[in-house]
Amino acid sequence: ESETIHTVEFPSCQVKHAVRDLTMDIDEDIETPATKMSRQQILTLIAMASINFSSMICYSILGPFFPNEIVQIGAKFMIVAGLFVSSGCTVLFGFLDQVSDGTVFIVLCFITRCINAIGFSAAVTASFAVLAKVFPDNIATVLGFMEIFTGLGLILGPPLGGWLYQSFGYEIPFVFMGCLLFATVPLNLWILPSFDAVPSSQNSFLRLCTRIKILLICFVVFTLSSGLGFLDATLSIFAIEKLNLSAGSVGLLMIGLSLPYGAASPVFGVISDKYPSNRKWMMVIGGMATAVSFCFLGPLPVFHIRSQLWLTVLMLIVVGFSLCMTCIPTFAEMIACAHENGFEEGLSTLGLVSGLFSAVWSAGMFFGPTIGGYITQALNFEWSAGVQGAIAFLAVRNSMHNRPFLE
Repeated sequence: ESETIHTVEFPSCQVKHAVRDLTMDIDEDIETPATKMSRQQILTLIAMASINFSSMICYSILGPFFPNEIVQIGAKFMIVAGLFVSSGCTVLFGFLDQVSDGTVFIVLCFITRCINAIGFSAAVTASFAVLAKVFPDNIATVLGFMEIFTGLGLILGPPLGGWLYQSFGYEIPFVFMGCLLFATVPLNLWILPSFDAVPSSQNSFLRLCTRIKILLICFVVFTLSSGLGFLDATLSIFAIEKLNLSAGSVGLLMIGLSLPYGAASPVFGVISDKYPSNRKWMMVIGGMATAVSFCFLGPLPVFHIRSQLWLTVLMLIVVGFSLCMTCIPTFAEMIACAHENGFEEGLSTLGLVSGLFSAVWSAGMFFGPTIGGYITQALNFEWSAGVQGAIAFLAVRNSMHNRPFLE
C-alpha cells in the first residue's frame, strides 16, 4: 500500500514568528544566568564567610587588650608561646581528614583554626613590638628586610605545598610546616633577650584610636590587606577562566605580585628611615598607584580593554611595588604619631601600636575576600578589582585632604 503524505501549508509570517519565539526560548535557557542564588549556594556562602570571620575575629580580637599583656607577661614569652600553639595546630590540622563524620570534621576545623589564629596573633603582635624596641631608629628598614622573607614565603609556599601533597599526601604538608614552625621555638628561646617594661596608665588603646592621623593610617593599612586578601581569593579563578591558564601557571602568576613586593621592601625601608618626612608622600603615591593598577587589573569594563595576560602580569608587578611603597612606612609613622601625641616611649606604647596595626590588617584580610568574592560572583572580577581600586583611591583622597596627615 502506498502511503499518503499530507502537507499543511502555513503562512510564511507564522513560520517566522514561531522560529523566532523558539530561538528566544532556547537563548534564554542557555545564556540567561540565574539571578537568584540557590539554597545550596547560600549555605555554602554562609559557611565560607563563617570560616573567614571566625579565623579573623580570633586574630583581631586581641587588639584592645593584648598589648598590655605583652608588658605584663613579656614579649619573649608571647612570641614563644604563640609559635608553640600555632605549630601544634598546624600539625593537628593535617590529621583532621581522618575524621569520618562530616559535622565533627567541620567543627574541629573551626576550633583548630581559631586556636591557631590566637597563637599566630600573639607571636606577630609581640614580634612587631620587639622589632620596634630593638631598632627604634631603623624600624622601617628592619621591617623592609623582614618583608623579603614574607615575599619568599609567598613564593615558595605554593610549589612546596603542591610538591609535598603530590608526593606524600594530605597530611605531610601540614606536618612538615608545623615541625618547621616548632623548630623556631627553641631558636627564639635562645636568641631573643628578655624585655623589662612597666605598664603605663597613660597609654590607652581608646586614646590611640581617637587620633585622626592614626585613623587615616589605619585606613591605608586596611586597604592594603583588603587588596591582598581579594587577590588571594579571586585571582586564580579569573586567571583560569578568563586567561585560560592552568593551575600551575596561576602559581607562577602570583610570583608577579610577591617578587617585586619582597625585592622592593628593603629599598623603601631605607628611604623611609633616611627621609622620614617623605613617609606620608610614599603612602599617598603608593596608594594612588595601587588604585590605578587595580582598575586596570581586570581591567574595568568602562575602559573597553580586553583582558590580556601581559596586562594582568604588568598590573600585578605594579601592585607589588605600590603595596610595598605604601605599607613599609605605615608602622613607623604610627609609632611616631603616638609619640607626638604624648604616648611614652617604651614597650607599652609599641605593644598598643602593634596590636592596632595587627587588628586593622586582619580586618582588611577579612573584608577583601568576603566583599570582593561577593562582588565577583554578582558581577565579575573586573568590577570587583575596580572596587578595590576605588577603596584605595578613597584612602588617598582622605589623607590628602587632611592637614594632620600631611604635616
